[in-house]
Amino acid sequence: MPLTRRELLNISSAAIPVALVSPRLLASSSLKSMYEAGFIIDGLGGPGGLGTEPDSPLSEVEIEHIRASGLTAVHITVGTVGTMGSLEAFEKIVREITRWENEIEIHDTVMTHIRTVAELKSAKTDGKTGLIYGLQDGVSFEDDPGRLDALYQVGVRVIQPTYNRRNLLGDGCMEPADAGLSRTGIECVERMNSLGILVDLSHCGRRTAADAIAASTQPVSFTHTGCYALAEHPRHRTDAEFRAVAQTGGVNGIYIMPYLAWGKQPTANDVILHIEHAINVAGEDHVSIGTDGYISPTQLTEEYKDRFKENTRDRARLGIAAPFETETGYLFANDLNTPRRFETLAQMLMDRGHSETRVSKLLGANLLRLFGDTWQD
Repeated sequence: MPLTRRELLNISSAAIPVALVSPRLLASSSLKSMYEAGFIIDGLGGPGGLGTEPDSPLSEVEIEHIRASGLTAVHITVGTVGTMGSLEAFEKIVREITRWENEIEIHDTVMTHIRTVAELKSAKTDGKTGLIYGLQDGVSFEDDPGRLDALYQVGVRVIQPTYNRRNLLGDGCMEPADAGLSRTGIECVERMNSLGILVDLSHCGRRTAADAIAASTQPVSFTHTGCYALAEHPRHRTDAEFRAVAQTGGVNGIYIMPYLAWGKQPTANDVILHIEHAINVAGEDHVSIGTDGYISPTQLTEEYKDRFKENTRDRARLGIAAPFETETGYLFANDLNTPRRFETLAQMLMDRGHSETRVSKLLGANLLRLFGDTWQD
């Protein structure tokens, strides 16, 4: 079975020093103060990056990277994306949450779980990184919306109805028919609203996203995406979609993926250009960062290159790949290959004239507000 694009980052190996911060960043006292005082939230990512297996225990180096990152919270994916039956997918989610809860218990001075905004604020006060559990596919409840109640009880707070392909809830962004949400899909969006689960539309097809925006009585989000106006790709959202999400009170998260650069390995400048376009379209109150990567840096070893090439071919063979998934379009930016990549982006934005207030919103304040508007504390 091929790895997800995020899981592939786990195959980089060998310890990378934690202190990968440029002298310019160290010299910026205003940035340091803002970064330490503000809420720094990755709209999609996760601990790890150095282990050889997705379910391997976190290493001490990986724990140090979490501590060094300064992240207040990160939305992490639990479960699978359309590769197994509904009940099996549900059980996998529960097992993965159990795994993360065990990691939190072992490393309770570094990590905590986040189920409410109050817990998110406590994580900031305590200097911990909180884990927000989310799903990138609705297959685990597509035949039984009642499972949403159980998923909420075990801590899931963000859910995508679909991944790239079609399921019983609706069409993903790679379905040519673009058929939109089913009746069950609409029912599930309404149920997520009532439970207090954020509706994430990042991988949904255009009609599915539009239907979900229309059906939702709460703000919705693209937690990790790019701008279609800058790079025409089915994973990217149009200006109209960015505005529609903003009109719900939602947030559009920009990721660090090769799709930003038409399949080439992305750079920090690619990320900045997409962030700035999203701000111009949706407004500074409705843009965030969802890296779609891991906290720990990646080493571009020969093993990594070989596994990446193999995984890219497997995804294409199984039909779950997106356009421009190339064998050298690696899933990280060399100039953001540090646990403190948010700090690097913050400095770059400030160097380009963006105010501290705006940058603080992008780094996490907008997501903090979104969670407050959608979750049930």
